[in-house]
Amino acid sequence: MSEPRWFRLLRVAGLTFLALFTALPLYVMVTSAVKPLGDVQDRFRWLPVNITFEPFVDMWSTISLADYFVNSTVVALGAAALSVTIAVFAAYAISRFRFRGRNAFRIVVLSTQMFPGILFLLPLYLIYATIGRLTGIALHGSHLGLIITYLMFSLPFAIWMLVGYFDSIPKDLDEAALIDGASPVSALLRVVLPAARPGIAAVAIYAFMTAWGETLFASIMTDTGSRTLAVGLREYATQTSVYWNEVMAASLVVSIPVVIGFLLLQRYLAQGLTAGAVK
Repeated sequence: MSEPRWFRLLRVAGLTFLALFTALPLYVMVTSAVKPLGDVQDRFRWLPVNITFEPFVDMWSTISLADYFVNSTVVALGAAALSVTIAVFAAYAISRFRFRGRNAFRIVVLSTQMFPGILFLLPLYLIYATIGRLTGIALHGSHLGLIITYLMFSLPFAIWMLVGYFDSIPKDLDEAALIDGASPVSALLRVVLPAARPGIAAVAIYAFMTAWGETLFASIMTDTGSRTLAVGLREYATQTSVYWNEVMAASLVVSIPVVIGFLLLQRYLAQGLTAGAVK
């Protein structure tokens, strides 16, 4: 059954409109990044008149962009690594073993996604301040504190998604490994994990992107030495001016790691997000 001609034309027009609507902000960002500041602040022109690449050079000296880049990389990679590690063991236990409170635990893990993050901002701040006062461990203003914060928000979704993925993997695989003398942990590491690479990749990408672009907690839980890119980019706005061309150039540069990672792992991401949907 072939689709009607009018429907095909409507579909092409709709997809074209959505593509242009999505690409328009990116085009404005790219063209603004190669304009002098005066041209950006002047009347908007679709085509840049004076093209310059100085904003890509000046953006590193206007603010401590390199330090913020390092901070974001450490925090995002740390949050992703911990999320994947903890979620793998927790999801495997829920998927493969039957224990009291198993279903209740799954419900509690999923229900944590219903609450907005801003509800936890003040409690977390007070907890970190109390821990620092009692133990001397400075969680506020440190990479570790921000990693733990992002871990709290990415871990429930990671566990929930990996449980569905592990459920789609036949239990015969790890049962055969157990019969051959492997321990449950060895069966997980040697048999189940290689088959679960798409799900693990999806969890890692989700945790990394959540930590890379988060602004609310990064603006409260960091100081000058631990500030991330999402907060540091605001320093291009001074009391007298806003360096819009450098903001756009920096935004393009800091998006490169996420875009490259997404393009390299998009196949695993699509498989991981859909594997547990249908058994």
